[in-house]
Amino acid sequence: MEKNDHHPSEMSGSFSKNGNKNDDDPETLEAKSAGCQQQHAENEQAETVEVSPPSDPEPSLEQILNEVDRFLETTTINAGEDKLKLPDQAPDCVELLSNMVENMVNAYNAGKTNFGGDQDDSFLKAVNRISKLSKRFNELPSSSTLSSSLNRTSAALHRVMSFLEDKFRILLHEESKAINNQEHDRCLLHEPEPDKDEEELAEFSPETISDINKIASAMIFAGYENECSMVYSIARRTAFKAVLNKLGYEYISIDDVQRMQWESLEGEIASWINAVKQCSKKLFSDERKLCDSIFSDYPPLSRILFGDLAHPVVIQLLDFAQAVVLTKRSAEKLFKFLDINETLRDLVLAMDSDSYAEELISEASEAKTLLGSAVVSIFCDLENSIKSDQGRTPVPSGAVHPLTRYVMNYLKYACEYKDTLEQVFRQHLKIEKDEKETCDGGELDDVPTSETSPFSLELMKVMDLLDANLDMKSSLYRDHALRYIFLMNNGRYILQKMKGSTEIHELMGDTWRRKRSSLLRQYHKNYRRETWSKVLQCLSDEGLQVSGQGKVSKPVLKERFKNFNTLFEDIHKMQSTWVVSDEQLQSELRVSISAVMIPAYRSFLGRFKQYLDPGRQSEKYIKYQPEDIETLIEELFDGNPTSMARRRT
Repeated sequence: MEKNDHHPSEMSGSFSKNGNKNDDDPETLEAKSAGCQQQHAENEQAETVEVSPPSDPEPSLEQILNEVDRFLETTTINAGEDKLKLPDQAPDCVELLSNMVENMVNAYNAGKTNFGGDQDDSFLKAVNRISKLSKRFNELPSSSTLSSSLNRTSAALHRVMSFLEDKFRILLHEESKAINNQEHDRCLLHEPEPDKDEEELAEFSPETISDINKIASAMIFAGYENECSMVYSIARRTAFKAVLNKLGYEYISIDDVQRMQWESLEGEIASWINAVKQCSKKLFSDERKLCDSIFSDYPPLSRILFGDLAHPVVIQLLDFAQAVVLTKRSAEKLFKFLDINETLRDLVLAMDSDSYAEELISEASEAKTLLGSAVVSIFCDLENSIKSDQGRTPVPSGAVHPLTRYVMNYLKYACEYKDTLEQVFRQHLKIEKDEKETCDGGELDDVPTSETSPFSLELMKVMDLLDANLDMKSSLYRDHALRYIFLMNNGRYILQKMKGSTEIHELMGDTWRRKRSSLLRQYHKNYRRETWSKVLQCLSDEGLQVSGQGKVSKPVLKERFKNFNTLFEDIHKMQSTWVVSDEQLQSELRVSISAVMIPAYRSFLGRFKQYLDPGRQSEKYIKYQPEDIETLIEELFDGNPTSMARRRT
């Protein structure tokens, strides 16, 4: 029972028929009439001036409410008989209250009074009493003599509730209209629109929330919970949908998703991700706060209404994600799938059990798991792509193979999602373990810890497959030197990509990197041996001395210079067309070659040049000076054939 505005004792001498004085009571009227006749005679005798009796003032709302409260108190259920103790006729305050409430509604509707002012509290107090009277009268048997009072209060209550329902609906839409007007004004003033990523539901002022809260409480107390809930749900669903649309998200059926080209679907995925992120970070939490504020007196109802709003939105968002998963899988979809998975992860984290049904949280988690499995499947298809690349045509000039570029760039971008990939691979391994134990009762090893990340193991497996594939492709080159150039090019490309990606470096580790660097150095040594060992043999003094005479054999010396020139020119002609795209590797190779060739050639030339006759014979066999050799070495690995200009001494 609500606390009365005034104690019933303050109402002595009022208009009630419940034991209090009232000018309309028959006995009072009779006594009053007799008294008036005697007074009239006395007045005539005294020849006094006649005065009119004072009229009774209209009862105030507070008096009416107090009288209603007293009536409700005296009509409580008798605990022993379990029956209502009611008079045969309702007091006048019932009719007066009904009339007064309807007059207030008329004043609101006519614009004489604005809802949201000081008079609202009085109005809502009156509505509260009408609700209590209606409930009390509804407990009466159909044959009760108070049925007419029931009809009167029911009619008044229905009219009041219709008014409050309309006002409830208007207030719920009020802020949205204000926001729209602000956007219209912004367009007229050419002001920039707010960032779509900062879109939000209409923010209600504290005064508006207070008014809506009062109306909701009044309607629910009066038994109009269903009507109140329906108006609120429709208004907020409309508002929520409008915000999602402004974020660029609109519902797309599963069939439409299946028919869309991937390029178009990528745009829809971007809008979906933005919408879900906004829901996770702000929109749902704001909506829950609004619902709690409006239905602060009814927390269970607030939870139900928020759930009724959030459930279809979340299901619609999950349907889209699951529809994308059902599209044909391909390598280029991995990154969008990872984006969707991360978005669902954030959504699941934002869904606490106090605000969302466990079933809904479970569905979101299942959708995330489904996305994770799709991610694992797509990533593991990279293994098949490497295995199936069995082309028998070597890459010209020993350059980096397209497969190497594709795999390393793929891994570089994939490893930017390192944490997510570790999560999905770990979850996938756990699912496989559970399925294995369920199927045959066997047990797998424990799921790897973070130190032995299943994604790291998968990454190493991919790298091993790539190495094996490149080794096979290197064998396609007939020239062994070019084979090592190819392996160096690809090995350096892999190493540089690893150095440029902190994530790959963390996953593969320093041991793997050192092993890769050591392998590159071995390729370098092998190249130098295959290419320049025969040239260096020409610069050896072995076999130049005439046996037993201590003299240099000119024919042999001439043949040595001739062979050197031929070998060097052939190497230059061929290897200047080879490609070493990494500038550091190119420089390392040239420096390494010069370090071996220049000292050897300078020494050989310095020791044996004198044995050739000056003039044409010398020019014929000594075609290059050490500086020329150095210049020609600097032309190697540019990918452009260079003509060999004749160098003169």
